[in-house]
Amino acid sequence: MKRFDLELLNTLVTAVEQGSLSAAVPILCRSQSTLSEQVRKLEQQCGVPLLVRGKQGVVPTPAGQRLVDHARKLLALNDVAYQDMQGLLLAGDVRLAITDYFRPDWVPTLLRRIRGRYPRLRLHVAILKSAFVEEEVTAREYDLGISMMLPDVAPQPPTGTEQRRLLRREPLFWVAHSSLELTPSEPVPIVALPASCALHRYTMSMLEAHQRPYYIAHSASGVAGMHLALSAGLGVACLNASAVPEGLRRIDDALKLPRLPPVRFHMSAATPTVSALVAEVREMLARSAC
Repeated sequence: MKRFDLELLNTLVTAVEQGSLSAAVPILCRSQSTLSEQVRKLEQQCGVPLLVRGKQGVVPTPAGQRLVDHARKLLALNDVAYQDMQGLLLAGDVRLAITDYFRPDWVPTLLRRIRGRYPRLRLHVAILKSAFVEEEVTAREYDLGISMMLPDVAPQPPTGTEQRRLLRREPLFWVAHSSLELTPSEPVPIVALPASCALHRYTMSMLEAHQRPYYIAHSASGVAGMHLALSAGLGVACLNASAVPEGLRRIDDALKLPRLPPVRFHMSAATPTVSALVAEVREMLARSAC
């Protein structure tokens, strides 16, 4: 009897969860051509098409969806078996604080994977502003924190009660919905978080430094609220690349908005020495952030 290759199944599941092979590339850290070849091999083994490819990405065929359901169970069992053999079937609590600018579309999938891999884990998650993430981790209210650091803020060295690791750099873009029509001579309607948000203060200072007139058209409580306001065509926002949802377009040049340098995402630990469970979750987060 033929057996499925777990790597091929993982590629299929990731492509379906992300909606396209191209979106799966940064997660699996492999080229799109390699992922396409893996799916082709899987389809050849099954003898039926598994994905329907189109301009909007990929969707599973009925057979593909059945295989995805099986694959999720097999991959979860593989993780549990490996951990057991390595002595990693760990149990306990992990407290995680994340800025909502960090890959908002991917975080739910990431958390499901962590829970699937560590079935005895009790995961406590809070979505906070980056400044609060750093404060709460330093105060040891959370074991791990992922925060965004702005271009003009130098990273602080570890204090002895904290460890910081660079996860990724991302460009900042000015974005808006295609339904929003503006000219370079008009004041820019801005969609942003409240003034307590560091990115809000930074981008407003950049607009003022470049003498670009603007006004606050909508103040949202979180990035999800910004997405809704942008999709409704209420204004323009500055977002990091992974926080830009589908349906929005870059408008940097069209409205003569200032170009912005990239931001950095860091992961901090509350203490230099962490438990085995926290260490495993930290490494999984680091791998997923590539």
